[in-house]
Amino acid sequence: MRLDPRPAALGLLLLCAATAGAGDAEELHYPHGEHRADYDREALLGGQEEVDEYVKLSPEEQHKRLKSIIKKIDLDSDGFLTESELSSWIQMSFKHYAMQEAKQQFVEYDKNSDGSVSWDEYNIQMYDRVIDFDENMALDDAEEESFRQLHLKDKKRFEKANQDSSPGLNLEEFIAFEHPEEVDYMTEFVIQEALDEHDKNGDGFVSLEEFLGDYRRDPTTEDPEWILVEKDRFQNDYDKDADGRLDPQELLSWVVPNNQGIAQEEALHLIDEMDLNSDKKLSEAEILENQDLFLTSEATDYGRQLHDEYFYHDEL
Repeated sequence: MRLDPRPAALGLLLLCAATAGAGDAEELHYPHGEHRADYDREALLGGQEEVDEYVKLSPEEQHKRLKSIIKKIDLDSDGFLTESELSSWIQMSFKHYAMQEAKQQFVEYDKNSDGSVSWDEYNIQMYDRVIDFDENMALDDAEEESFRQLHLKDKKRFEKANQDSSPGLNLEEFIAFEHPEEVDYMTEFVIQEALDEHDKNGDGFVSLEEFLGDYRRDPTTEDPEWILVEKDRFQNDYDKDADGRLDPQELLSWVVPNNQGIAQEEALHLIDEMDLNSDKKLSEAEILENQDLFLTSEATDYGRQLHDEYFYHDEL
């Protein structure tokens, strides 16, 4: 007997909607292009546990840990933080916490604690049951079919991450499954998955029309604002050779989160806000003068690094 996937479908579609809402979060962070500092503060103090932990630190301890972090960011030890140093640090922070999260998830998913996450264990953790779809049979219900497609994509990614063909994923393979963008051997899979979804005419490229998806222009009206934004992104951010289509490498820059770009933007933002003498870099004094801003930045992962020995411990 086949279990009805509808409840799981609803949950996963809500999760996908939340992921798609990342752009909304950006709008909240920078409404009308203006930085909203209290958004950072809300991100730092996003839960009662974080609030309690933060206020327990004495000002002296906060100061000490922050100075230690500043010292680590300063790769050339010249007493100043440049855009490049801040950007590199933020990217490292992104990767560190992504890996830490994956390691914590691995323990939760490994139900029998055998050091491996099987496909059944993944299903049980995600959906409270094992789900099995026929790869060749579409479902009549649109919502169920959407879930079936997402579930089969997950299964393909799971199988690709499994390098040794054992029944389950070890920790390194699980990280590749959760974060394929961080693992070289998953790059080809990520590109092919994107082509399968967007390359409708099968020519190995993604045109502007394919990039825009189901949008069909009404010749009697002007394009809506969001279409103009997407066209600009296609032309100026992704289509590097300006040939009107995305090749596999250009496609990769679209479908994989560009942490480098995000990190550079945040580094520039910090320098712009905190550089008191306009020398395009930050001294320890300038950072301590604007400590609240620095602690509510991605440079300290919204203050989380103050509680993470990996970042602030002097011996590391």
